[in-house]
Amino acid sequence: MDRLQFSGEFESLRRPGHSVLELDKEQGKELRYLQKRLLSKLGSTLRDYDLMVPGSRVMVAISGGKDSYALLCLLEHFRLKKIVDFEILAVHLDQAQPGYDGEPLRLWLADQGFAYRILRQDTYSVVTDKIAEGSTYCSLCSRLRRGVLYAAASELSCPSIALGHHRDDANETLLLNLFYSGQLKSMPVRLHSDDGRHTVIRPLMGIAEADIKRYSELMGFPILPCNLCGSQSGLKRVRVKQLIQVLAQENEKVPGNMAAALGNVRPSHLHDLDVMQVWADRSEAVRPWKGKTKRAAIEVET
Repeated sequence: MDRLQFSGEFESLRRPGHSVLELDKEQGKELRYLQKRLLSKLGSTLRDYDLMVPGSRVMVAISGGKDSYALLCLLEHFRLKKIVDFEILAVHLDQAQPGYDGEPLRLWLADQGFAYRILRQDTYSVVTDKIAEGSTYCSLCSRLRRGVLYAAASELSCPSIALGHHRDDANETLLLNLFYSGQLKSMPVRLHSDDGRHTVIRPLMGIAEADIKRYSELMGFPILPCNLCGSQSGLKRVRVKQLIQVLAQENEKVPGNMAAALGNVRPSHLHDLDVMQVWADRSEAVRPWKGKTKRAAIEVET
């Protein structure tokens, strides 16, 4: 880590997580209803996957995109409910991209009253030097960024790192791995680092991107453009996203059904021998299924 560029422990006149826009009556009502619905989904994910450790400090990785802004605000509103006692620290990484201007983000964090850190490390030059022109930057960029965040989490005493990936990110990752790497996997809701020191959590996994986009509009988040991956064309993730959109036009339940499938796996119907063996040796208490028992319908988000 090159240096700690900015830090903040500010007190705002209003609670963190408020809209910076002057909303009319209808927009204000829409925001309150939408936020309530998103908080309900976020709360369910936190509870179902046991993501929050009481008394812990959670680093929220904030990129300057709509998803991480939404995650930060929703986690703060959830924290205020005092269901679980935890602290939030927003951390942003300046990757030294040409034309980068993080001032709007810093001013927003200060005005909102969030505790934050802004770090700087030139991962941009590493990525553009190591990756051939025309190849995808995303994989290496993500690994480098994750390494910086892990190091910062240790320094800042944050055992958990919250990322802003949502339902549609998981769907796209599922198809990317299926089509291009021959693996059946997606984004885990909770992932322990290899050394066991940190846990990556994704509390927005039950939320659709369209809802986050509208929430971002109503909240007036100052979005920072990404000049690295955003400058590339023909990305496989974009093509997969377009495929899902086409299928959703034919059947609007497709995205929700894909998300439901990630939590409704039938190992006995897959071809991985190790998985089949583990499933065959499972305890009788784990998802007993005799073929005739009526099971509850799976709720999917449309």
